[in-house]
Amino acid sequence: MSRPERQRHPRQRRHSGHPRRNDRTLRRDNLEDLPVELVTGDLRHLDSLRRAAKGCRVVYHCAADYRLWCKDPNEMYQSNVEGSNNVMQAAFDEGVERVVYTSTVGCLGFKENDEPANEDTPVTIHDMTGHYKRSKFLAEEKVREWAQRGLPVVIVNPSTPVGELDIKPTPTGKIIVDFLRGKMFGYVETGMNLIDVRDCAEGHVLAAEKGRVGQRYILGGRDMTLNEMFDTLAGMTEIASPKMKVPHWVAETYARPENAWSINIARREPDVPLESVKLARHKMWFDASKAVRELGLRQSSIEGALERAVKWFREHGYV
Repeated sequence: MSRPERQRHPRQRRHSGHPRRNDRTLRRDNLEDLPVELVTGDLRHLDSLRRAAKGCRVVYHCAADYRLWCKDPNEMYQSNVEGSNNVMQAAFDEGVERVVYTSTVGCLGFKENDEPANEDTPVTIHDMTGHYKRSKFLAEEKVREWAQRGLPVVIVNPSTPVGELDIKPTPTGKIIVDFLRGKMFGYVETGMNLIDVRDCAEGHVLAAEKGRVGQRYILGGRDMTLNEMFDTLAGMTEIASPKMKVPHWVAETYARPENAWSINIARREPDVPLESVKLARHKMWFDASKAVRELGLRQSSIEGALERAVKWFREHGYV
């Protein structure tokens, strides 16, 4: 959450030489070195969000439960759907001037023949695979309802950010870490749109400054197959790229019993979440030209972003 004279994200402002001490955030990770005011809150508790939003000009709602597997799916819906609704309510009640809601390209439709989809590609909730995508789809519907009620909210749909500071790591970061550990023995034929995480962060700021209320903007970069990403990583690490192409039906046949054992017996996250295998059946390729045209979204080198990701994971003990 932000209440400076200029609507800059705190890390973006630090890089531009204009940090502000009156920024607020509900997450501490990655922010200990930034001049921000830290606020404790809970997406499920509206009053804590109202207190955080009080006096802010801009709210960036980036928080989400981003997992491709969870023991209790209700937790995901509480955070992603009801939590997002609470953030919109708090922003509305406190009269903020602009809200940027972080959605995902997972809420968008797919085109036939692996053509890149855009913000207007038709899609319904029946196209959503798994609880994460369904919860984000429902959350985005609530956000659009708030826009119709007069909340000045802009929606951004990031594709697959890569780069440094991936603490958890994200599912994509985990793929990179597993590659660096030599745990990738094969791959499925799939594709994704990658964006430098710095461009993605700046895209949020640009959406606050230039985005049209109620509109979606894909924050994307370059379409790559999974194998192309592995080959790129291999070229910069001297780790061999996996050569065995695994058919989707084989991956799903393995994932089903492995997921059942992990969930019901081991009580842990599966090594290969079934949801990720199902998602891999589609090439998630997207056209970010609207954000480039209207927001000025940068299209930085994906190779550079992957290099920074590799360096960061190695320097911070993930490998």
